[in-house]
Amino acid sequence: MPAWTPAERRGALLVALLLSLGAARDLWRATHPRMTPPPSAPADGSSGPPAAGVTGEAGRPGPVPAEAGVMVDLNRAGLAELDALPGIGPVLAGRILQHRNAHGPFREPEDLLAVPGIGPRLFERLRPRIRVAGSSAAGPGPGPRPGGPPGP
Repeated sequence: MPAWTPAERRGALLVALLLSLGAARDLWRATHPRMTPPPSAPADGSSGPPAAGVTGEAGRPGPVPAEAGVMVDLNRAGLAELDALPGIGPVLAGRILQHRNAHGPFREPEDLLAVPGIGPRLFERLRPRIRVAGSSAAGPGPGPRPGGPPGP
């Protein structure tokens, strides 16, 4: 096999360098996720979040954003509100709703740990943004638990 010319060696070195830089950038972005800035106030002067089903960028329906300081009640939240929580996607939000329907309303935030896919680390991220209203304020729930004490 003939030896590479100096120009071919420089070209190969440049390609290897570019691939290494790209891999290093990907590794950096994977280990250092970008912090999402808090949502800005709407231009119309309203202070609340947009209604569920409001279209986001590119005309696609978007979830209701979970603003900083807004607590999400696990017993009243819908799919869009749960999906807007950090670390919760549509699949995990659906599991939370299924768990609530199958086992009744949550009694305390720690009950969320019983939902498949929610572990201690994710729960600690969610803890400042979730709450469980008292049984009288929980609203219409799925009813009494089978075999358990009657509901309020």
